[in-house]
Amino acid sequence: MNALLAEMLVLSQVAMLAGFVVFLRVGAAMALLPAFGERSVPVRVRLGLALAFTLIVAPVVAPGMATALDAGNARFLFTETIAGLTIGAVVRFLVMALQIAGSIAAQSTSLSQIFGGATVDPQPAMGHVFLTAGLALAVYTGLHIRLTELFVLSYEVFPPGQLPDAGALTEWGIMRAANAFSLAFALAAPFVIASLIYNVALGVINRAMPQLMVAFVGAPAITAGGLILLMITAPFLLSVWIEALNSFLSVPFGGF
Repeated sequence: MNALLAEMLVLSQVAMLAGFVVFLRVGAAMALLPAFGERSVPVRVRLGLALAFTLIVAPVVAPGMATALDAGNARFLFTETIAGLTIGAVVRFLVMALQIAGSIAAQSTSLSQIFGGATVDPQPAMGHVFLTAGLALAVYTGLHIRLTELFVLSYEVFPPGQLPDAGALTEWGIMRAANAFSLAFALAAPFVIASLIYNVALGVINRAMPQLMVAFVGAPAITAGGLILLMITAPFLLSVWIEALNSFLSVPFGGF
């Protein structure tokens, strides 16, 4: 009986150590992940979500961590935190694409100051609409499942206890950042085009009728046009964004 209890104690210690190592990576990523790691989410809720993801991921990756756990424990505090922050930051790029697109659209339609949103992350109301709708759509379409798969797959790309290659990590991060900015400009393109047409038309009217106060006539027009354009294009733009998010999460380490 004593031998059996001793064996169970050893197994429980190994399981708890593996769970702690997984929690280091998941907990670090949870600080930056979309939806689950937003600053508006209470800290206790984020902690509970990190523990829930750990309970799901740990049994899957624990069998392959035995050799790494035997090699030493102190370095996991550093390597797993770096891996988690890297994963969270790269996924956060896609959320930043929505925020950048909203800022560009609001600036183009002169709505960045009139309808400024008083949120945790200061941004125009149009960007807040994009962000809230995009995150809700992502969670509805199974973001938690995709993130669980991402965590499991990350142990093949970032082995526990080992620092990632700096050169490959830099190239991968630059590529993801460039893709995020490209996506942001593509999402804001309808508003930029509408703003260009509006300003050209306003310039022509001003040249034809110098005595007309075109600014007083044009300001309500661009405001109403921006809101109408947002209502028309938002469903399509969000579908493009969610497709880009799912495409990234299906092959998250492509190009690494």
